[in-house]
Amino acid sequence: MDERAVGMLEVYGLVCAFIAADAGCKAANVTLEPFDKNKPANADSLPVPLLVTIKFRGSVEDVTAAVEAGRQTAEALTGVVVSHVIPRPTQDTLKMLGICAFDKD
Repeated sequence: MDERAVGMLEVYGLVCAFIAADAGCKAANVTLEPFDKNKPANADSLPVPLLVTIKFRGSVEDVTAAVEAGRQTAEALTGVVVSHVIPRPTQDTLKMLGICAFDKD
């Protein structure tokens, strides 16, 4: 069973996601799962019409530090939608980490 924590940070735009993920990885000993994307129904009213979710993996402490570093970076760019750390994700939650809308046309 994989005991690593999961941290998720949803931001506006792919460029912001790359910069925030880089900041998180530099701030803590974490790895990244594939990014995910979402274009919500109200996309035209958003600062950037694409939401991207960054997914960090590691110890609870490292994931928390990575999410916070990524959050601070993203807030200075296009903004943050939501962030959350799951200390001990269930097997069903771990299956969901593999979902990636970037793989679809």
